[in-house]
Parts: sequence; C-alpha cells; structure tokens
Amino acid sequence: MIHRIERQFAGRTLIIETGRMAKLAHGSCLVQFGETVVLCTATAQNRPTHLPFFPLTVEYREKSYAAGKIPGGFFKREGRPGEKEILSARQIDRPIRPLFPEGYMNETQVVCNILSADQENDADVLGMLGASVSLNLSKIPFDTLVASVRIGRIRGNWILNPTFQQLEYSDVDIVVAGSRDALLMVEGGAVEVPEEEVLEGLEVAHEGIRELIAIQEELIEGLRQPVMEYEPQLPDPELASRLREMARPRIEEAMAITEKQQRNQALSTVREDVTDELKEALDPEEFEKAEGQIRDILRDIEKAAMRELILAEGARPDGRGLDVVRDISCEVGVLPRTHGSALFTRGQTQALAVATLGTSRDEQRIDSIDVREEISKSFMLHYNFPPFCTGEAKPFRGTSRREVGHGALAERAIQPLLPPYDEFPYTIRVVSDVLESNGSSSMATVCGTSMALMAAGVPVSASCAGVAMGLIKDGDRVAVLTDILGMEDALGDMDFKIAGTRRGVTSIQMDIKVEGLSREIMQDAMARASRARLHILDIMDETIGEAREELSPHAPRITSMQVNPEKLGEIIGPKGKTIRAIQDETGATIEVDDSGLVKIASVSGEGADRAREMIEAIVQEPEVGRVYEGPVKNTTSFGAFVEILPGVEGLCHISELQDGRVEKTEDVLQRGVITRVKLLAIDERGRLRLSRRAAIEEEGDRVLEVENASR
Repeated sequence: MIHRIERQFAGRTLIIETGRMAKLAHGSCLVQFGETVVLCTATAQNRPTHLPFFPLTVEYREKSYAAGKIPGGFFKREGRPGEKEILSARQIDRPIRPLFPEGYMNETQVVCNILSADQENDADVLGMLGASVSLNLSKIPFDTLVASVRIGRIRGNWILNPTFQQLEYSDVDIVVAGSRDALLMVEGGAVEVPEEEVLEGLEVAHEGIRELIAIQEELIEGLRQPVMEYEPQLPDPELASRLREMARPRIEEAMAITEKQQRNQALSTVREDVTDELKEALDPEEFEKAEGQIRDILRDIEKAAMRELILAEGARPDGRGLDVVRDISCEVGVLPRTHGSALFTRGQTQALAVATLGTSRDEQRIDSIDVREEISKSFMLHYNFPPFCTGEAKPFRGTSRREVGHGALAERAIQPLLPPYDEFPYTIRVVSDVLESNGSSSMATVCGTSMALMAAGVPVSASCAGVAMGLIKDGDRVAVLTDILGMEDALGDMDFKIAGTRRGVTSIQMDIKVEGLSREIMQDAMARASRARLHILDIMDETIGEAREELSPHAPRITSMQVNPEKLGEIIGPKGKTIRAIQDETGATIEVDDSGLVKIASVSGEGADRAREMIEAIVQEPEVGRVYEGPVKNTTSFGAFVEILPGVEGLCHISELQDGRVEKTEDVLQRGVITRVKLLAIDERGRLRLSRRAAIEEEGDRVLEVENASR
C-alpha cells in the first residue's frame, strides 16, 4: 500500500512516499523536493558480523539520467563514486552512525539513488531525510528521527535549502543535521563570517530540522515494523568487572605519560600483560570465549580513565591545560624546485603542503548532474594520509573517503581567500601530505596550505588557520578542549573543526556523539576556537604573513591579450601549423578562447614576450601612416606587392619606389627582398597603397640597409 505526504517546506513542495518502489528492502521511501527525486533504502543482515566494528555503509549515487545525460568515458556507465557522491555519503553516515543501539553489530546498508535532478535543489539533504524515514520504517533497530538542511544567507537574510542559483550570492553554505533535540553534524563553509553569526545560522537550521521531523512523524505513524531480533554484542559484565580491577590502575598510570609513542607502548604493554594473566587464570575454553571481548573492554576502561582525568583534574593526556595549543613551528620554501611549499608542525601533527601553478589546460573537468554543462575547477586541494604518519604499516590503497572529506574541508577553508580567476588566471593545485598525525591533521593542512600559497606568490587575501575543538561531557560536568589529540577525538564526545581568518570563519565541521549540547557550550567552544586561531595566525605570520610579490621562478608566467575573434583562425593556422610554430620557437604555451582571449604561459619571461609579439604581428590591423617591414612577394610592370603583415599585402606602385623615374620595378626591388614601406591609404575595397619613397623620406638610409641585408 502506498503512503504519501505532501507539505510545503522552504517555499517549495516536499513529497515523501513509501510503498511504491523497492519494497523488498527492509525500509524504503521516495523523497521529492521541487523536481529533484531521491530513492532511499535501508537493509540489514539477520546475523551479527564477525568484524570488530559496526559495519554500516552508506552509498550516495548519482544517476546520469537524472539530469538527462549520458555518462562519459569508454564504458558509458556510472563507475566509482565521484567526490560529490563521497562527501554526500559521509554527510549521511556521520550523523546516523552514533544513533544505532550499543551492541548492534549486524551489517547495515543505506543507499540513496538520485533519480531526478532539477538543476536547482541539491539532493544531499534529501538523502539524509530519506535515510531517516527508511531506517525508521524498517525492522532495523533505529528509532531516532533525524533530518538535515542546508543554510545560506543573502544580504543578511537566512535561507533554508537555498537553490544552486541562490548559493552563488550567499556568504554561507552549511549543511546541518540533527534530531528534534540536538544537532548531530555541521559541515560547510562561509566567507569570513563571525562565529556569533554562524551560531545564529545553526539555530535557524535547527528550526528547519524540527519542521522536517514533524513531517516524518506524520508519515510513519502506524507504519513502523516490529524491531528485528538481534543479539547485542556486549561484553560480559563479570569479565568487564574483573578486567577493571586488573587493568584500571595500570591504565591510569600509562595515561599519565605525556609522550604519545611512550604512552601507546605503555598501554599496549598493559593489554598484553592483562591478556596473559587472564589466560593463566582461566581454563582454555573460558579464555577462548573471553578473548574476543578483551580489546573492547580495555578500550572502554581507557576511555573512562582519560575522561575522568580530564573532568576531575583538568589534566589532558599530553599534560596541557584545556585551552593550550600545542607547540607550533612553521617553515616555507622547504623544497627547492616546487612553486611553493610549507611545513607546518603542531605538536605531533605535521603537514607538508606543496602548491603548484598551472594553466587552464590543467583545470579539473567535472561532469555533474547538477549543471547542464561540464564545469571546470581551477583550485584543487588533495589531502594524503599515509600509514607511516601514525607509525603503522598498512597497504596503500586508493584514496579513502576520509582523505576526500578532509581535503574538501581544507579546500573550502581556502577557497574564499583566492583572487578572482580573471585577475590571477592560474590553475592551482595544493597537495598536503600528512607526515605525522596525532589529531587535527586537516586543520594543519589548512595552515600549511595558506603558507604554501603565499610562498608561491598567490595573492590570497589573508592568512588562514584552523583548530579542532573537543568535548568531554558527563552529566553536568563539561570540559571543552582546544587543539585535541587523536585520543581525545576518538574517546571524546565532539570533534569540532573551525578554520578561518582574523575576520571570521571560512570552514566548519562538527560531529557530536552526545545529545543535549547546549547553545552555551557551542558558544564557548567557538570563542575558544577563535582565540586559538588568532594565536596560530600570529605564529604563522612571523614566518610569512602575506603573499610574495614575485611568483616562484619555476612557475609559469601567464599573460593574456584580447584579439578580434575573426583573427583566431590566422593565429591557429591550417591544422594548427602557425600556433605550433610559435610555441616551438618561443617555448611558450598558447591557449585561445572563442571569445578572442589569448593566454600565453611560459616560465621564461622572454619567451612569453616573443610569443606575444608574434601573435600581435598576426592579428594587428594595417594602420595608415605607419612604416612596415616585409618581403616583396611579387613584381610587375606597374610595381611590387609587399607583405607588410602575415597574409596582408599591398601594392607599392612603380612611381612610389623612389624619387625620379623608374624604368623597371626589378631595377629597384626584386622578389624576396625585404624592404620597408609606408602605408599611404586603404581604399573602399580594402586594397593597400604603399610607398617605399615615403619610407626613405622618413627613415633615410635604414631602408637601404634592410634591403642590402636581405640580398
């Protein structure tokens, strides 16, 4: 039976329907907003996994037919997910993952297929809405209604779910996910917007989320299925109590070690010793049953010990105070042949950022269902997280979803600070290789990228830095942590990354694992993050505070010139012969646009100047009264035809060759001789009248010198 609800939301029609499509999935629904349609499904295995973690997967897939397109490439079908699909899947995964019941370990999958794209409404927030409906309609043990909205702001007015067109004029683009009572995730960017105004936007977003949850409640009333039977994979209480007695004092002692590697080694030793002691104390059958639970129980003990240490004593694992940022060191120009490089180190987190400048040929082409035409991207930030940065040895695979997400976060922080493409026509790629990681490597990437761009001579409008904030909350006891460690992120209740300039926020990402996060706590976290960011910017500015005036000597120089579009064919020449000849002679790279814009790129300034001169010679229009130099193309009884510009010839009449009477043209000029002539006139038919005699009167012996040199 089909159930459907239709309501107005953010000025457009929202439709949620279930019971028509994908009925064999455990839960499914169709969400339509405007003419954008998303099919969401939720399914789960009946048995728990053997894996040591909850195997939830979220897939967000765009169908090319949704926008009336055929996929590119040889196979002409959708392949691996693109960056937009990966980021949207993460935006759905992160809010719902903590809401599954503890001990539920059945493999679960949420799939969002974009079936129709209207070029106005983004489907990512609809995917979150559909995932919530599908999960709550299914037998899967998930009973929290959630939703997400995008918040924008135009001329001070907040807008829920702005269209793509409205976002072009918005200084805020943030996706917010939450339940009725709490925010669960924040992801987005802004154009140097103060923290208080961002907080105001989050409150507006939460009102929209509550409205969407009310619509969900109306739809699913009476439609919920009985929850499937499952065995919670929880530790044995007696074993947990026994391990606490054995390990808690030793874990607390190990936690007091401030150096990460020594602390990790000490904790590893505790795990091994406790496991060995338990193995001796239990019979083989009992130990085999308990062995799979030991790791999780010890991790819970470590978590409790760290949290109590922070809440009771205000002492963090590395010995810092709650508001203290780790020691920072900055270097630029660390690599000699790159266009711009920077090494940013904060505690045991280190990022090597390298900037490379290229031409428009290096732009990334993106085939998106959200635009009718293929779009290009002239700024790219790629984040790499190799295993050695955490002291591990693992196989190198393809780019992980985490790497894509962290790169996008850092890219969003820097994007608003870049110069307009018309003023700085370069393609910019930054690669951040994380060399050490102990928390907040994405924010180290922001800092390193800002300095690398300045070192390359990219005229960014301001320095940009980022910091990650954490939270430990137990009842009324709350501790907000500045510049969190990896352990504080993993065992804490919040990961709140904020990047920006001295003027305001440019990028924000927040994941919250607890409900009841009050406005006061968020306001406090933002205020502390702002102070930490200013502290980091002060240190960065001591190393490099503004872009260098000159580009790197290894970077291409790009100049542009506007020519008559009708002349482009002459620049290119037959089968590209002319433009290739110019590039071969000068070493420059030349790009032409249908509008008549010609870009010349060359590492050598002389090569670029020479290429420009050659192009100007091709495209310039004949100018009456100007003296030109060119070869004699043909002689006749009535004069000589001289090429004054490429492909442009004029007649120097026999009477204009020199003073006095000339019997034969060849007595003065022969075919192939280079001479100088003055353009006297252009008649109504476009014919050019030239005069060698007038050129001699103006330049004297120079004309004869040019001719003699060419003979």
